[in-house]
Amino acid sequence: MISYEYPLNERIRTLLRLEDLFVKIAHFSSGTAPQDHHVALQTIFETLEVASRADLKVDLVQELERQRQILMSFRNNPDISEEALAGALYEIEQASTGLLAMAGKIGQYLRENEWLMSIRSRAAIPGGVCQFDLPAYHYWLNRDPEVRRRDLDTWIHPMAPIRDGIEIVLRLLRASGRAESQLARSGAFQLTMAGRTAQMVRVRLERTDAVVPEISANKYAL
Repeated sequence: MISYEYPLNERIRTLLRLEDLFVKIAHFSSGTAPQDHHVALQTIFETLEVASRADLKVDLVQELERQRQILMSFRNNPDISEEALAGALYEIEQASTGLLAMAGKIGQYLRENEWLMSIRSRAAIPGGVCQFDLPAYHYWLNRDPEVRRRDLDTWIHPMAPIRDGIEIVLRLLRASGRAESQLARSGAFQLTMAGRTAQMVRVRLERTDAVVPEISANKYAL
């Protein structure tokens, strides 16, 4: 099946964008071709841009605390594994600690790297990273793949607390949802929220269904 996710607030929208970028960084960093690592670096620049748009650390810590409070309410519930619950609470605690330990603006260490910022600036120009534009970058792309991979890890590793916090929040959010089978009659479906609070909608369709959902929502209806 194909899953389509639609955020219902700006905070979750940002987290979904960053999750997608972190997945792409991991994928292309694991490659060996210069083109793989070029895309990985460009995606790091995208991550830097998205993560700088809001007070992400505060938002993540607040969301982790909200999830912690929800999990705490399940304590002493005979239907819930105490071991699994304790593990989830520990994960949240570790993620929050990591986020609070991050000093300064997210990605500031990247902004202070003149070489990386010169690549970022040229990358904004269509075709602007040819070897004659950035010979030093061309040299880096032709170094041993393991050397490039270590460099990429050095540049992305300080953002690990952000990545880990997002992974926990979205995993818990997805697990908290309740799936329902619905039929879009004549291609349309509407659901009244009736006071329910939701942060994200997931629509799952069979791969054989030649349709794509278009979703719009507010606090009153989906």
